[in-house]
Amino acid sequence: MVTVPQVTLNDGTAIPQFGLGVYQVPPDDTAGLVRTALELGYRHVDTAQAYGNEAGVGQGLRDAGVAREDVWITTKLDDPGHTHDGAIAALERSLERLGTSYVDLYLIHRPGDGDDVDTWRAFTALRADGRARSIGLSNFDPRRIDRLVEATGVVPSVNQVRLNPRSPQGPLRRYHRRRGIATEAWAPLREGTLTRDRIVRRVADRHARTPAQVVLRWHLQHGFIVFPKASSAERLRENLDITDFVLTRRDLAELALLRRRP
Repeated sequence: MVTVPQVTLNDGTAIPQFGLGVYQVPPDDTAGLVRTALELGYRHVDTAQAYGNEAGVGQGLRDAGVAREDVWITTKLDDPGHTHDGAIAALERSLERLGTSYVDLYLIHRPGDGDDVDTWRAFTALRADGRARSIGLSNFDPRRIDRLVEATGVVPSVNQVRLNPRSPQGPLRRYHRRRGIATEAWAPLREGTLTRDRIVRRVADRHARTPAQVVLRWHLQHGFIVFPKASSAERLRENLDITDFVLTRRDLAELALLRRRP
């Protein structure tokens, strides 16, 4: 079984650096996909209330027979829950769908119309009572993060943002490092477009790997937490098989050129 590296968050918990994302996975397909992933060695699943497939994630976990404490589950607060009480009630509904008493990570999926301070206070309460082991944000910029921290004194454990070699988010990553916030990447393959790029393919040929493996390895070597979507057992295996090779300085320099290209 592949050994996936872990990242220690600012609250002391350790998250598997690589996992499975189930964005746009149909609810009827989710349980089977999650079960297959867990049987292959995945131990991290990223879902959201807005995805409509939390129940499938929970069913896949039960079907795989893997102990709950051995799997990291992330879910995210959907927009209608952007109040203190709404955030708590929304997580309770998520826990019912997932069939578990806690999630490992609860995120505000995106900034609300207000300042999100009341919502963030609810998140800190959920972490304190154990219904969410870690709490964080998704798609937040530094200004909004600072506002939450100044109001509550609680720094999010992660911020999940669109990030890949074409959109490397340099300033935001530097801000995260200063704050001690782990960076999570969504759209790591840029909807598949990066796997067709000639630079990525050239690097992949040098290592006898697929373009997707090269891009995902780029994320690991930069310390990002990443969870690509997959639709088949073959792709699940391919995505996971990225821990036994290393991108060289030359590789990384070539991949860095992607951010300057249209």
